[in-house]
Amino acid sequence: MSAPNQSPPSSIHDVEDQLQPIPEGSRTSKVSGQFWIWCGANIAPINWVLGALGVNLGLGLRDTLIVLVVGNLIGMGVFGLFVLMGQATGVTGMVLGRGAFGRRGNYLPSAIQAVLVIGWCAVNTWIVLDLVMALFGKLGIVDPAADNYAAKIAVALFIMVIQVVISWLGYRAIAAFERWTVPPTIAVLVLMSVFAWFFLDIDWSYAGPSGAVLTGGARLAAMTAIMTAIGIGWGITWFTYAADYSRFVSVRMPRRRLYLASTLGQFIPVVWLGVLGATLATKNGDVDPGQLVVQNFGALAIPVLLLVLHGPIATNILNLYTFSVAAQALDVKVSRRTLSVLVGGLTMVVVVFFIFAGDFASVLDTWLVGLVAWIASWGGIMLVHYYRIERGRVQVDRLFDPVGTRRLPDVNWAGYVAFFTGIFATWLFMYGLIPIFQGPIAVAMGGVDLSWLAGGVTSAAVYAVLGPIVAAKYDAVAPHRIPAPRSAGAAPTTSSAEAPEVVA
Repeated sequence: MSAPNQSPPSSIHDVEDQLQPIPEGSRTSKVSGQFWIWCGANIAPINWVLGALGVNLGLGLRDTLIVLVVGNLIGMGVFGLFVLMGQATGVTGMVLGRGAFGRRGNYLPSAIQAVLVIGWCAVNTWIVLDLVMALFGKLGIVDPAADNYAAKIAVALFIMVIQVVISWLGYRAIAAFERWTVPPTIAVLVLMSVFAWFFLDIDWSYAGPSGAVLTGGARLAAMTAIMTAIGIGWGITWFTYAADYSRFVSVRMPRRRLYLASTLGQFIPVVWLGVLGATLATKNGDVDPGQLVVQNFGALAIPVLLLVLHGPIATNILNLYTFSVAAQALDVKVSRRTLSVLVGGLTMVVVVFFIFAGDFASVLDTWLVGLVAWIASWGGIMLVHYYRIERGRVQVDRLFDPVGTRRLPDVNWAGYVAFFTGIFATWLFMYGLIPIFQGPIAVAMGGVDLSWLAGGVTSAAVYAVLGPIVAAKYDAVAPHRIPAPRSAGAAPTTSSAEAPEVVA
């Protein structure tokens, strides 16, 4: 099915560039691609940092590992529900939001998503620079004690070009890159893990900094704060991306297989690398990703770094691609490929800022905590809208109606009330590293951070009450729900035929 007022696409590239539902004939019947995409996106040095962050901020190794495993089980489990939305509809996450936020009301979430993926891309590129400089210092190319600003900027530019080219080529290039680069990278990580856990002096009983072991309420507060940043919070950050890639999976693919492939593709590398980073950090409490590797692996760091460099690139090609489709959801009349080039330039500006930034651990924690505020609220609304109000059967064609359509609200007041109420609840229960991210309820509870739970549950509850009121009005205009497109070139229909039910 093509979007209204557009000619049928002649290739998969045309389908992607026009921001329309992916027709069944252009979808893949292999679920393995989803596993490699999400696995590759998370085999990245940032996950060493996430694991080391718990130790760096005062937790013991056992507590850090509990947060990693339990938090990501929950976060990735919910992430899988957003994956299923994309498969069932063939539509990106930000376009799906038009039903819950309105045709033009959805501009705000789309704009937030576009801005935040620039930040993510910059963070990941900065970590690549750190690793490259550590490697160059080991080889004697640069002075590791110097700032090396010019060298970092030059390397960042080179890496950015690679990322932009892959994103510019589109989904199939992204999937091919992940499919061919992830398996050898996993082999290297196995060797790294064996060497670290059996040949390095890891302190498996590490309970916290000497003389400052956290206990009681302070320990609980630290665990909940890290849970927000690197446990459940990490899974939450991927909610807005999920449908952008699962929309390329055939509706004939069993939902359970897609759900498991996607969630395991996220969970395995995040926890694996998080554990590796946490265990390495017990040696010196260092959160710097380059130093974590170089100081602990010595001469082995050279081949390890050369192969593992692919991780941030694999993550950033998703960021660049998602920026382009989020910008198109703003009704920007620019091709996806042009937008991929544009975001590369914008990201370089942010990368330069990170190069000159100071305490990276604090910057990263603040960034992650800030992300949870809006994504938890957005996620709660989307889950209620899709699984309760739409009941898994979205009227896909009306999501592509032009501005002014009578089949969608211009601004869905119910979605906005739930959204801002959820963000406010998130802030009340948030306890970040800087005062502005320390809500009064979290402070009253001694620093216990339940922001992700408060934001998601509050927004979902408010929208569950208000959302059906708005939906009933527009269902009266377009009463028949239609399933997602099943074959290439399928025409819109007003049939009330049942679509396959999407279940958790």
